[in-house]
Amino acid sequence: MRYPQVFFKASSPLRFVAAFGECQRRWMSVRPLASGSLESTAPPRKKVTIQGLHALRSSKTPISMITAYDYPTALACSSSSLTDITLVGDSLAQVALGYTSTTQLTLDEMIHHIKAVSRGTTHPFLVADMPFGTYNESLEETVRNAVRMVREGGVEGVKMEGGVEIVDVVRKLTQVGIPVMGHVGLLPQRHAALSGYRVQGRSVDGARKIVQDALALQDAGAFSMVLEAIPKELANYVTEKLRIPTIGIGAGPGTSGQVLVIDDIMGTWSGHKAKFVRRFADLKSVRDIGVQHYNEAVRDGSFPDPTSESYSMDPTEWTKFLEGETTRDAK
Repeated sequence: MRYPQVFFKASSPLRFVAAFGECQRRWMSVRPLASGSLESTAPPRKKVTIQGLHALRSSKTPISMITAYDYPTALACSSSSLTDITLVGDSLAQVALGYTSTTQLTLDEMIHHIKAVSRGTTHPFLVADMPFGTYNESLEETVRNAVRMVREGGVEGVKMEGGVEIVDVVRKLTQVGIPVMGHVGLLPQRHAALSGYRVQGRSVDGARKIVQDALALQDAGAFSMVLEAIPKELANYVTEKLRIPTIGIGAGPGTSGQVLVIDDIMGTWSGHKAKFVRRFADLKSVRDIGVQHYNEAVRDGSFPDPTSESYSMDPTEWTKFLEGETTRDAK
Protein backbone atom coordinates (compact mmCIF):
# COMPACT_ATOMS: atom_id res chain seq x y z
CA MET A 1 0.00 0.00 0.00
CA ARG A 2 1.51 3.37 -1.02
CA TYR A 3 0.62 6.61 0.69
CA PRO A 4 1.10 10.14 -0.70
CA GLN A 5 3.89 12.24 0.70
CA VAL A 6 2.50 14.25 3.60
CA PHE A 7 4.40 16.67 5.85
CA PHE A 8 3.28 16.97 9.48
CA LYS A 9 3.98 19.86 11.79
CA ALA A 10 3.28 18.12 15.08
CA SER A 11 4.25 19.54 18.40
CA SER A 12 4.36 16.08 20.00
CA PRO A 13 4.86 12.44 18.95
CA LEU A 14 1.27 11.66 19.94
CA ARG A 15 -0.08 14.29 17.56
CA PHE A 16 2.12 12.87 14.82
CA VAL A 17 0.76 9.36 15.38
CA ALA A 18 -2.82 10.64 15.40
CA ALA A 19 -2.26 12.62 12.21
CA PHE A 20 -0.61 9.67 10.48
CA GLY A 21 -3.46 7.42 11.55
CA GLU A 22 -5.92 9.85 10.02
CA CYS A 23 -3.86 9.80 6.82
CA GLN A 24 -4.06 6.00 6.73
CA ARG A 25 -7.82 6.04 7.19
CA ARG A 26 -8.19 8.62 4.45
CA TRP A 27 -6.30 6.70 1.78
CA MET A 28 -7.01 3.06 2.56
CA SER A 29 -9.52 1.62 0.08
CA VAL A 30 -10.85 -0.82 2.68
CA ARG A 31 -10.63 0.72 6.11
CA PRO A 32 -12.24 -0.08 9.46
CA LEU A 33 -15.36 1.72 10.59
CA ALA A 34 -14.80 4.77 12.73
CA SER A 35 -15.19 4.21 16.44
CA GLY A 36 -18.86 4.08 17.39
CA SER A 37 -20.08 4.21 13.79
CA LEU A 38 -21.64 0.74 13.93
CA GLU A 39 -23.92 1.81 16.73
CA SER A 40 -24.66 5.19 15.20
CA THR A 41 -25.73 3.75 11.83
CA ALA A 42 -27.93 0.99 13.25
CA PRO A 43 -31.60 1.77 13.83
CA PRO A 44 -32.36 2.53 17.48
CA ARG A 45 -33.66 -0.59 19.20
CA LYS A 46 -32.88 -2.23 22.50
CA LYS A 47 -31.22 -5.62 22.49
CA VAL A 48 -33.71 -8.39 21.74
CA THR A 49 -34.02 -10.95 24.55
CA ILE A 50 -35.82 -14.25 25.01
CA GLN A 51 -38.38 -12.43 27.14
CA GLY A 52 -38.86 -9.97 24.29
CA LEU A 53 -39.41 -12.80 21.82
CA HIS A 54 -42.07 -14.32 24.06
CA ALA A 55 -43.71 -10.90 24.33
CA LEU A 56 -43.86 -10.68 20.53
CA ARG A 57 -45.51 -14.10 20.43
CA SER A 58 -48.04 -13.10 23.10
CA SER A 59 -48.96 -9.95 21.20
CA LYS A 60 -49.13 -11.94 17.93
CA THR A 61 -46.44 -9.73 16.40
CA PRO A 62 -44.65 -11.82 13.75
CA ILE A 63 -41.01 -12.54 14.60
CA SER A 64 -38.43 -12.02 11.84
CA MET A 65 -35.28 -14.15 11.72
CA ILE A 66 -32.58 -13.97 9.02
CA THR A 67 -29.43 -16.02 8.53
CA ALA A 68 -26.00 -14.39 8.46
CA TYR A 69 -22.62 -15.91 7.77
CA ASP A 70 -20.07 -13.11 8.08
CA TYR A 71 -19.58 -9.49 9.17
CA PRO A 72 -21.26 -7.88 6.10
CA THR A 73 -24.37 -10.07 6.30
CA ALA A 74 -24.54 -9.46 10.05
CA LEU A 75 -24.52 -5.72 9.37
CA ALA A 76 -27.29 -6.25 6.82
CA CYS A 77 -29.44 -8.05 9.39
CA SER A 78 -28.79 -5.35 11.98
CA SER A 79 -29.57 -2.57 9.51
CA SER A 80 -33.28 -3.05 10.10
CA SER A 81 -34.88 -2.49 13.48
CA LEU A 82 -37.45 -5.13 12.49
CA THR A 83 -34.91 -7.97 12.57
CA ASP A 84 -35.53 -9.89 15.78
CA ILE A 85 -33.12 -12.83 15.47
CA THR A 86 -29.93 -13.34 13.51
CA LEU A 87 -29.15 -17.01 12.89
CA VAL A 88 -25.70 -18.25 11.94
CA GLY A 89 -27.15 -21.18 10.07
CA ASP A 90 -25.20 -24.29 9.16
CA SER A 91 -26.45 -23.56 5.64
CA LEU A 92 -23.23 -21.53 5.46
CA ALA A 93 -21.71 -24.87 4.46
CA GLN A 94 -23.34 -24.54 1.04
CA VAL A 95 -23.85 -20.82 0.49
CA ALA A 96 -20.57 -19.56 1.99
CA LEU A 97 -18.11 -22.47 1.88
CA GLY A 98 -19.21 -24.36 -1.22
CA TYR A 99 -19.85 -27.69 0.49
CA THR A 100 -22.54 -29.99 -0.84
CA SER A 101 -24.13 -30.63 2.56
CA THR A 102 -24.41 -29.12 6.03
CA THR A 103 -22.95 -32.35 7.42
CA GLN A 104 -19.50 -31.33 6.15
CA LEU A 105 -19.33 -28.24 8.37
CA THR A 106 -16.96 -28.48 11.35
CA LEU A 107 -17.29 -26.84 14.76
CA ASP A 108 -14.13 -24.78 14.23
CA GLU A 109 -15.50 -23.46 10.93
CA MET A 110 -18.80 -22.58 12.57
CA ILE A 111 -17.09 -20.73 15.43
CA HIS A 112 -14.96 -18.81 12.94
CA HIS A 113 -18.10 -17.54 11.22
CA ILE A 114 -19.97 -16.91 14.49
CA LYS A 115 -17.17 -14.55 15.57
CA ALA A 116 -17.55 -12.52 12.39
CA VAL A 117 -21.33 -12.35 12.69
CA SER A 118 -21.11 -11.41 16.36
CA ARG A 119 -18.88 -8.44 15.54
CA GLY A 120 -21.52 -7.10 13.14
CA THR A 121 -24.61 -7.78 15.25
CA THR A 122 -26.28 -5.03 17.27
CA HIS A 123 -29.86 -5.54 18.51
CA PRO A 124 -30.93 -8.95 17.09
CA PHE A 125 -30.81 -11.99 19.38
CA LEU A 126 -27.92 -14.12 18.09
CA VAL A 127 -28.38 -17.87 17.60
CA ALA A 128 -26.20 -20.42 15.81
CA ASP A 129 -26.67 -23.99 14.63
CA MET A 130 -24.70 -26.69 16.39
CA PRO A 131 -22.99 -28.51 13.49
CA PHE A 132 -23.69 -32.12 12.66
CA GLY A 133 -22.03 -34.49 15.11
CA THR A 134 -21.38 -31.92 17.84
CA TYR A 135 -24.37 -32.85 20.01
CA ASN A 136 -24.76 -36.55 19.33
CA GLU A 137 -21.99 -37.86 21.60
CA SER A 138 -21.79 -37.63 25.38
CA LEU A 139 -23.59 -34.88 27.31
CA GLU A 140 -20.23 -33.63 28.57
CA GLU A 141 -18.84 -33.28 25.05
CA THR A 142 -22.02 -31.56 23.88
CA VAL A 143 -21.80 -29.03 26.72
CA ARG A 144 -18.14 -28.34 25.87
CA ASN A 145 -19.04 -27.75 22.23
CA ALA A 146 -21.92 -25.43 23.08
CA VAL A 147 -19.81 -23.53 25.61
CA ARG A 148 -17.19 -22.94 22.90
CA MET A 149 -19.85 -21.45 20.65
CA VAL A 150 -20.95 -19.11 23.44
CA ARG A 151 -17.53 -18.24 24.87
CA GLU A 152 -15.42 -18.12 21.71
CA GLY A 153 -18.09 -17.20 19.19
CA GLY A 154 -20.36 -14.93 21.19
CA VAL A 155 -23.76 -16.50 20.49
CA GLU A 156 -26.64 -16.08 22.90
CA GLY A 157 -28.32 -19.37 22.05
CA VAL A 158 -27.76 -22.56 20.05
CA LYS A 159 -30.08 -24.40 17.68
CA MET A 160 -30.18 -28.15 17.20
CA GLU A 161 -32.19 -30.49 15.01
CA GLY A 162 -34.16 -33.41 16.38
CA GLY A 163 -36.98 -34.49 18.62
CA VAL A 164 -37.41 -36.76 21.64
CA GLU A 165 -33.96 -38.28 21.05
CA ILE A 166 -32.22 -35.00 21.98
CA VAL A 167 -34.41 -34.11 24.96
CA ASP A 168 -31.66 -34.96 27.47
CA VAL A 169 -29.21 -32.75 25.58
CA VAL A 170 -31.62 -29.80 25.50
CA ARG A 171 -32.38 -30.20 29.19
CA LYS A 172 -28.67 -30.34 30.09
CA LEU A 173 -27.78 -27.23 28.09
CA THR A 174 -30.65 -25.20 29.53
CA GLN A 175 -29.63 -26.30 33.02
CA VAL A 176 -26.13 -24.86 32.53
CA GLY A 177 -27.55 -21.61 31.16
CA ILE A 178 -27.30 -22.05 27.39
CA PRO A 179 -30.61 -21.25 25.65
CA VAL A 180 -31.68 -23.82 23.05
CA MET A 181 -33.82 -23.32 19.96
CA GLY A 182 -35.38 -26.56 18.75
CA HIS A 183 -35.83 -27.60 15.12
CA VAL A 184 -38.39 -30.18 13.96
CA GLY A 185 -39.88 -31.23 10.63
CA LEU A 186 -37.37 -31.37 7.81
CA LEU A 187 -33.92 -31.83 9.34
CA PRO A 188 -31.25 -30.87 6.76
CA GLN A 189 -28.49 -32.55 8.80
CA ARG A 190 -30.37 -35.84 8.33
CA HIS A 191 -31.29 -35.43 4.68
CA ALA A 192 -29.70 -38.76 3.77
CA ALA A 193 -31.76 -40.64 6.35
CA LEU A 194 -34.88 -38.78 5.21
CA SER A 195 -34.23 -39.68 1.54
CA GLY A 196 -33.64 -36.10 0.57
CA TYR A 197 -35.11 -32.70 1.37
CA ARG A 198 -38.76 -33.73 1.57
CA VAL A 199 -41.78 -32.15 3.24
CA GLN A 200 -42.40 -33.86 6.57
CA GLY A 201 -45.60 -34.55 8.55
CA ARG A 202 -47.95 -35.20 5.65
CA SER A 203 -49.15 -38.51 7.06
CA VAL A 204 -51.08 -38.96 10.31
CA ASP A 205 -48.16 -40.75 11.95
CA GLY A 206 -45.68 -38.19 10.66
CA ALA A 207 -47.78 -35.31 11.95
CA ARG A 208 -48.17 -36.94 15.36
CA LYS A 209 -44.41 -37.43 15.62
CA ILE A 210 -43.72 -33.77 14.92
CA VAL A 211 -46.22 -32.69 17.58
CA GLN A 212 -44.69 -35.17 20.04
CA ASP A 213 -41.17 -33.93 19.28
CA ALA A 214 -42.12 -30.27 19.61
CA LEU A 215 -43.85 -30.77 22.97
CA ALA A 216 -40.96 -32.84 24.30
CA LEU A 217 -38.41 -30.16 23.35
CA GLN A 218 -40.54 -27.46 24.95
CA ASP A 219 -40.78 -29.48 28.16
CA ALA A 220 -36.99 -29.92 28.11
CA GLY A 221 -36.55 -26.14 28.13
CA ALA A 222 -36.31 -25.01 24.49
CA PHE A 223 -37.13 -21.29 24.26
CA SER A 224 -38.28 -21.41 20.63
CA MET A 225 -38.89 -23.87 17.81
CA VAL A 226 -38.11 -23.88 14.09
CA LEU A 227 -40.72 -25.71 12.01
CA GLU A 228 -39.26 -26.57 8.61
CA ALA A 229 -41.08 -27.85 5.54
CA ILE A 230 -44.28 -29.11 7.13
CA PRO A 231 -47.92 -28.61 6.04
CA LYS A 232 -49.32 -25.23 7.04
CA GLU A 233 -52.23 -26.87 8.88
CA LEU A 234 -49.83 -28.83 11.06
CA ALA A 235 -47.66 -25.75 11.66
CA ASN A 236 -50.72 -23.82 12.84
CA TYR A 237 -51.67 -26.68 15.17
CA VAL A 238 -48.17 -26.96 16.67
CA THR A 239 -48.00 -23.20 17.15
CA GLU A 240 -51.27 -23.26 19.06
CA LYS A 241 -50.17 -26.22 21.19
CA LEU A 242 -46.84 -24.69 22.25
CA ARG A 243 -46.21 -21.94 24.79
CA ILE A 244 -43.02 -20.87 23.04
CA PRO A 245 -42.56 -19.01 19.71
CA THR A 246 -42.44 -21.05 16.50
CA ILE A 247 -40.33 -19.90 13.56
CA GLY A 248 -41.47 -21.24 10.22
CA ILE A 249 -39.53 -21.95 7.05
CA GLY A 250 -41.75 -23.57 4.48
CA ALA A 251 -44.44 -23.95 7.14
CA GLY A 252 -47.00 -21.38 6.04
CA PRO A 253 -48.03 -18.05 7.58
CA GLY A 254 -49.52 -19.34 10.85
CA THR A 255 -46.28 -19.64 12.85
CA SER A 256 -45.05 -17.05 15.35
CA GLY A 257 -42.39 -15.90 12.92
CA GLN A 258 -40.45 -16.64 9.74
CA VAL A 259 -36.84 -17.30 8.75
CA LEU A 260 -35.09 -17.28 5.38
CA VAL A 261 -31.53 -17.63 4.20
CA ILE A 262 -30.17 -14.16 3.42
CA ASP A 263 -28.83 -15.35 0.06
CA ASP A 264 -32.36 -16.40 -0.90
CA ILE A 265 -33.75 -13.05 0.26
CA MET A 266 -31.17 -11.11 -1.73
CA GLY A 267 -31.24 -13.32 -4.80
CA THR A 268 -27.53 -14.14 -4.65
CA TRP A 269 -27.95 -17.93 -4.30
CA SER A 270 -27.79 -19.62 -7.69
CA GLY A 271 -28.70 -23.11 -6.47
CA HIS A 272 -32.11 -24.71 -6.11
CA LYS A 273 -34.96 -22.33 -5.24
CA ALA A 274 -37.38 -23.96 -2.82
CA LYS A 275 -41.12 -23.38 -3.17
CA PHE A 276 -41.26 -21.35 0.06
CA VAL A 277 -38.48 -18.95 -0.98
CA ARG A 278 -39.36 -15.44 -2.06
CA ARG A 279 -36.57 -13.28 -3.46
CA PHE A 280 -36.94 -9.76 -2.17
CA ALA A 281 -34.01 -8.40 -4.20
CA ASP A 282 -31.91 -9.35 -7.23
CA LEU A 283 -28.40 -8.54 -6.10
CA LYS A 284 -26.85 -11.29 -8.21
CA SER A 285 -27.66 -9.45 -11.43
CA VAL A 286 -26.37 -6.15 -10.01
CA ARG A 287 -23.22 -7.89 -8.72
CA ASP A 288 -22.46 -9.63 -12.01
CA ILE A 289 -23.04 -6.46 -14.02
CA GLY A 290 -20.67 -4.57 -11.72
CA VAL A 291 -17.95 -7.21 -12.14
CA GLN A 292 -18.36 -7.14 -15.93
CA HIS A 293 -18.19 -3.32 -16.08
CA TYR A 294 -15.05 -3.32 -13.92
CA ASN A 295 -13.33 -5.87 -16.16
CA GLU A 296 -14.27 -3.91 -19.26
CA ALA A 297 -12.88 -0.69 -17.78
CA VAL A 298 -9.60 -2.41 -16.93
CA ARG A 299 -9.32 -3.92 -20.39
CA ASP A 300 -10.03 -0.68 -22.28
CA GLY A 301 -7.78 1.38 -20.00
CA SER A 302 -10.48 3.71 -18.72
CA PHE A 303 -9.85 2.62 -15.12
CA PRO A 304 -8.22 4.11 -13.18
CA ASP A 305 -8.62 7.70 -14.35
CA PRO A 306 -5.20 9.42 -14.14
CA THR A 307 -6.69 12.51 -12.51
CA SER A 308 -9.66 11.58 -10.35
CA GLU A 309 -8.59 8.04 -9.37
CA SER A 310 -4.81 8.33 -9.08
CA TYR A 311 -2.33 10.03 -6.74
CA SER A 312 0.34 12.52 -7.82
CA MET A 313 3.76 13.44 -6.51
CA ASP A 314 4.82 17.03 -6.01
CA PRO A 315 6.54 18.08 -9.31
CA THR A 316 9.59 19.40 -7.48
CA GLU A 317 10.02 16.15 -5.59
CA TRP A 318 9.53 14.13 -8.76
CA THR A 319 12.21 16.18 -10.55
CA LYS A 320 14.62 15.60 -7.67
CA PHE A 321 13.87 11.89 -7.81
CA LEU A 322 14.60 11.68 -11.55
CA GLU A 323 17.79 13.69 -11.18
CA GLY A 324 18.96 11.35 -8.44
CA GLU A 325 18.16 8.32 -10.56
CA THR A 326 20.02 9.79 -13.55
CA THR A 327 23.08 10.48 -11.40
CA ARG A 328 22.99 6.96 -9.94
CA ASP A 329 22.70 5.37 -13.42
CA ALA A 330 25.66 7.36 -14.69
CA LYS A 331 28.00 5.94 -12.02
